[in-house]
Amino acid sequence: MSKFKAALRGAGCIATILTMGSQIAIAQEETAPEENERKTAVQRMLDTVTVTATKQKDPENVQDIATAVTAFNAETLDTLKVRNLEDVSYNAPNVVLADIGTVKGAANFAMRGFGTNSSIVTIDPTVGVVVDGIPLGVAAGVVLDMFDLDSIEILRGPQGILQGRNTVGGVVAVNTGNPTSDFQYSVKLSTESPIDDGRGGFNSYVQGTVSGPIVPDKLNGKLAAYFNKDEGYFKNLANNQNHGEAEATIIRGALEFLPTDNFTMLAKIEHSNFDGDGPASQNRALYDRNSFDFAIDNTGFYDVKSTFGSLRMDWDVDFGDGTITNITGYRQYEADTDSDIDSLPVAIFDGPSVLDQKQFTNELRYNGSFGDMTVTSGLFYMDQTIELAETRWIPVAALGGRTPFPGGGIQDHQTTGLFTQLEYQFTDKFSMQGGLRYTIEEKDVDVTYIIPALLRGIPNCSVIEGTCPTDFSDKKEWNVLTPKIAMEYEVNDSGLLYASYNKGFRSGGYNFRLTNPTVSAALDAQINNGNKYFDKESIDAFEVGYKFESDGGSVLLNSAVFLTKAKDMQREINVSSPTGVSQFIYNTADAEMKGLELEGRFVLSDNFLITANLGYIDAEYTDIRFPISAVSVTELTTATVQDSDYDLELPRTAKYTYGIGAVWDQSLGNAGSLVSTVNFQHRDKNPYTDNNAGFFNAADILNFNVAWNTPKDGLSVSLYGKNMFDEVTAGGDTQTPFAAEILGQQSLGPPTFSPLNKGRLIGIELSFKG
Repeated sequence: MSKFKAALRGAGCIATILTMGSQIAIAQEETAPEENERKTAVQRMLDTVTVTATKQKDPENVQDIATAVTAFNAETLDTLKVRNLEDVSYNAPNVVLADIGTVKGAANFAMRGFGTNSSIVTIDPTVGVVVDGIPLGVAAGVVLDMFDLDSIEILRGPQGILQGRNTVGGVVAVNTGNPTSDFQYSVKLSTESPIDDGRGGFNSYVQGTVSGPIVPDKLNGKLAAYFNKDEGYFKNLANNQNHGEAEATIIRGALEFLPTDNFTMLAKIEHSNFDGDGPASQNRALYDRNSFDFAIDNTGFYDVKSTFGSLRMDWDVDFGDGTITNITGYRQYEADTDSDIDSLPVAIFDGPSVLDQKQFTNELRYNGSFGDMTVTSGLFYMDQTIELAETRWIPVAALGGRTPFPGGGIQDHQTTGLFTQLEYQFTDKFSMQGGLRYTIEEKDVDVTYIIPALLRGIPNCSVIEGTCPTDFSDKKEWNVLTPKIAMEYEVNDSGLLYASYNKGFRSGGYNFRLTNPTVSAALDAQINNGNKYFDKESIDAFEVGYKFESDGGSVLLNSAVFLTKAKDMQREINVSSPTGVSQFIYNTADAEMKGLELEGRFVLSDNFLITANLGYIDAEYTDIRFPISAVSVTELTTATVQDSDYDLELPRTAKYTYGIGAVWDQSLGNAGSLVSTVNFQHRDKNPYTDNNAGFFNAADILNFNVAWNTPKDGLSVSLYGKNMFDEVTAGGDTQTPFAAEILGQQSLGPPTFSPLNKGRLIGIELSFKG
């Protein structure tokens, strides 16, 4: 608690300093002479940022919402050169939006101490991702290329009332560009490359959009296309070849139909193809974890196809001057992948897999006002099927050498949610919200253990093709009622004080990666009442915050303090074993997270803007019912909970995240303008696994962008850099038994499977808009 109080005092000092700076900024703003008619980049970034995730009739100003939100409008996303969700990971406090790296595009998101350390697709994500109002059913295929974005909204804390599915950590809402009523187009050409010796080649992008009226005032259309070719960033020391070669193609179409003044339809369809090399997996028993060195014999691959469609209908009605909205969504995702899990230049453990996921969602809701009461109510339904076939190729001397371990499973998953949120305006300054959601989640599975095919008397098999036997079938339903209450008080025209309580949950499920069925059965009997499923996780979240925005938006200061109590946390226990890595999922512990978040924006002139953010978390276990410090399968079945278990840090929980950035727009007269942006963000070292054996390096990420807006209206050229300090980061740090001694070398440390992220690079972009 003393550390938490110290952090609060520190934040108070920062807030005081920033507020003093803001007063100077206001004074300068009042005395600064007016510029010419050109609207600077700073002024454009001050345009009101609205949030759609609250599902009101009209998008709300981010400053008027009683929850901690970081939102990026199209201007900011363009300035940050955002290609995927991972690119905004370092721009919000207490947030990690990472690709786990085991399988390309698999999200490993964490917020406020809630995250996963596994790519097992049947684990519900702690952080939900919503695209154009449609929640994605799995974390697979989330950290893939994106473009033509209207906004990204990061809502921290549980958002289960209105977001389609319950989440315990938060929600990332992505809104792609809509058709426009006037003719617009844009083209972007860019290429980027490592600048350090011994690393890959060029990574080039082409993207374009065209939008406008097809039938004036009745039908608007939009067509967008994106292509990326990456020659690879890394150098595989096993063959001295570039590694990370990839291609991506995305085609998106949209139609907006306005048959009457009070009824609109918006349809979007997108098809994507992604293919490339498997992960650049580093074994840290062989190479320094602060280097980009790695050597693998299996290049691996990923081949991903995705089709995503949505149909939104809005009908304005006289009843409560409200709107009835229906959003229907469909997604089909197919991924064929292979990874070198031993991370060594010899053939030991390779992990090919095939994943097919289909989901259908529909949400019908009403939003309207009756005097001082605003009502948002609706019904959500999701039906998804997950089919996963994994194979481990591992040497087994008794079976004659490298042999396949096939397995996986098929899951049918239905979710139904009935929700209502009421907001009552008691006075001009004070209002209260109350919400309630009743959720029914049902999962029906057929599971095949990942064991040697020869022990089954067959050479190999596939779950998806139906040639593998089913080792067990089961079905489980969870019925959960989650409430919410919040209060808002407008201190003045510029300040909003709020407090909230949310109940959140994450439904239980099944482990599709059962590599030790005998051990799993013993643990099920010992700690799980003989059940083959892991149960739901629930949280109680309390938050108090203050939002301030000066008249004109030149000064913005948002702060939040939160306390979250988690019960029956679902933990993915990863330990090395003779089968490579064994992963068990159980409700192992209760925990408590306390923290604060501070975000600021300060305009010193029409040409110069500063941003800053700070996040702090003090997380600890309050009750542990399983030896989470275990590092081997044997310890899992023989060890007991020790006092030392309570000293372990919660995975994926960086104690401090902070950053500062600046935007400077310099007029060049008849030569146009120069817009310079620099952004520095820090994240503390934090554990990856429950036993804290695997961890993420501390990272200091520095990005910059210098854009010349030419005298030709809409034409600009940008020079940008990412990760300029060349920090080594990875998607995970899983412990394996494949040490350097296998190659006759001395190990530098515990052997790992650590998929590397890109380091320093420089790029140039040509953009034309009209």
